[in-house]
Amino acid sequence: MTKIVEVSELRKKYKKSKEYAVDGVSFSVEEGEFVTMLGPNGAGKTTTISILTTTLQKTSGKVSVAGFDVDKQQNEVRKNIGIVFQNPSLDLNLTAEENIRFHACLYGLHSFRPVFSWMSKDYQDRVLQLAEVVGIKKELHLPVKNFSGGMKRKLEIVRSLMHNPRVLFLDEPTVGLDPVSRKNVWKYLKEVRRETKTTIFLTTHYLDEAEETDRVFVVNKGKLVARGTPMDLKQKLVKEYVELDSKDRESLEKELKRLKIEYIKDGRIKARVSNGGVQRLIKGLKTELSLVRTHTPTLEEAYLEIVEKDND
Repeated sequence: MTKIVEVSELRKKYKKSKEYAVDGVSFSVEEGEFVTMLGPNGAGKTTTISILTTTLQKTSGKVSVAGFDVDKQQNEVRKNIGIVFQNPSLDLNLTAEENIRFHACLYGLHSFRPVFSWMSKDYQDRVLQLAEVVGIKKELHLPVKNFSGGMKRKLEIVRSLMHNPRVLFLDEPTVGLDPVSRKNVWKYLKEVRRETKTTIFLTTHYLDEAEETDRVFVVNKGKLVARGTPMDLKQKLVKEYVELDSKDRESLEKELKRLKIEYIKDGRIKARVSNGGVQRLIKGLKTELSLVRTHTPTLEEAYLEIVEKDND
């Protein structure tokens, strides 16, 4: 597959800072992938995405996006990317469509016309298609100042996709949104990806948003400390456990010790097992159980384990 993002030994040090904000980070992203960069505040996520989107100069290293060098070919990079920043960048005095139109004209995609109906048919069709995908078609000609946070995010997504970008960068796109708006934004982003086959590069603090991505990069203190699919990270780092209980807890504990099963008592008995070992454990027990509840590892648990180990 084609590598659409390539980063080699990327470093960034801000003026007056003794430490690197990004320190020797290397990774690549395949075309069409959906990847997530996770990390605590100050880990280097936003600095990295700012360099990839040409809004910040790197200190050293090599970075290319869509085959173009981020230092030497900034205009070409910008033509191939879409960006939804953490903080909205909309003109609240304009309608949704006017925000899109000015953006498209600034990109040189279409010649400016003072009203929507005078714009080219290609422009009108593209706006209506994307607005329908994200669910704001009926609100296109309403003032943005009356939009909810979720609707503003959807508008920014439409605007960022107008020029058919090969890579869509999302920097904390759902921060500040209520749970329903977050869910809707991701529903429409999935539809957009299915329709456009766009590569998506996400940074987020919401770990559940990364569960369905193709790969995860974890950064901490400016360094890339882990990478892999969500399933890989969970299986390598977090053991499954099964929550057990019995009227005869004493017998249950004796059996667990006999079977050399590690367990803790936290209200109920939590027996830690290797991935896939729950069935073998249950078959090996003779004590009658009053509760059996399997706990499946989450990406959040794996992420916390990675960061805690790196901070030790």
